[in-house]
Amino acid sequence: MTNDHDRPDAIVSVRGLRTHYVDRQWWFQRLRGRQPAAVRAVDGVDLDIRRGEVVCLVGESGSGKTTLGRAILRLAPATHGQIFFEGRDITGLRGAEFRRLRPKMQMIFQDPHGSLSPRLRVSDLLTEPYRIHDVPADQRYSVAELLEMVELSATLAEKYPHELSGGQARRIGIARALSLHPDFLVADEPTAGLDVSAAAKILSLMRSLRASHGLTYLVITHNLRIVDYLADRLAVMYLGRVAEIGPAEQVLDAPAHPYTRALLDSVSEPDPHRRQGRRRLLLPGEIPSPKNPPSGCSFHPRCRFAEAVCREVPPLAEVDSRHLASCHLSSKIRAAGTPV
Repeated sequence: MTNDHDRPDAIVSVRGLRTHYVDRQWWFQRLRGRQPAAVRAVDGVDLDIRRGEVVCLVGESGSGKTTLGRAILRLAPATHGQIFFEGRDITGLRGAEFRRLRPKMQMIFQDPHGSLSPRLRVSDLLTEPYRIHDVPADQRYSVAELLEMVELSATLAEKYPHELSGGQARRIGIARALSLHPDFLVADEPTAGLDVSAAAKILSLMRSLRASHGLTYLVITHNLRIVDYLADRLAVMYLGRVAEIGPAEQVLDAPAHPYTRALLDSVSEPDPHRRQGRRRLLLPGEIPSPKNPPSGCSFHPRCRFAEAVCREVPPLAEVDSRHLASCHLSSKIRAAGTPV
């Protein structure tokens, strides 16, 4: 199978990554010999992110996309598999060894106010990473430089988080992440909770910073409108696994997995050329529990195309150049027409 794996230009690679959480087991459950159920938040993911690109990771709530992003940054445990950063296996790094690597890998959190200490002024929030990592003075941005970087006035330096708007707090979070000169950023729902105007400005800022600072992004989102504007590649997750991945334009124009089609159909399409002659595919039911995922293709109980073969686990196989899908019926999905 030809795909993007094992590329020498990948800044981040994960192989067979799993993050399973085991429920707490009470004493009476132990007496009865009951085994605790594992929540399969991430259940075997292979992914490469090339230096300088933007990969958007989409899926319903409960699909595992946020856990995957956090696991890559070692903010969530990897219970199986490997994580590589710049070709180095960082899965088992501990203590000072991993601490030296942390500045290169940063996160923009979904809840900007929740990620900022309410007791610190903006100036202290922006310089706190320097104190934590003992960064020499000649390698530090000034507070004014960091604020200018995210298009904020220097007058905000003395304000507290509760005095900031949602958009301003988001920008402070971005500036804080940039303070340590990172190469790779995971942005978790970067436009969540913002109005259309503020969201558009955040996306424009992220694209500008990518160009000026040579950044690589993994953008976690449920908002498919972001993909057209920001992404080079689109990865779709379902129940802890990658259902489809490929160049964003290819996946949007010719999805090869019914789940991707259903997600795209849930979004109104303003482009009349994309709407013309296309049929909508509705997504029935809710995503199953990651404690007890369906056997075979995990999507088959919700799929109107499902056949007997779907009771076997489909491989993530190439359907087009650099475009992969985990579906036995990819050709049938494409023949049925692309989303409205």
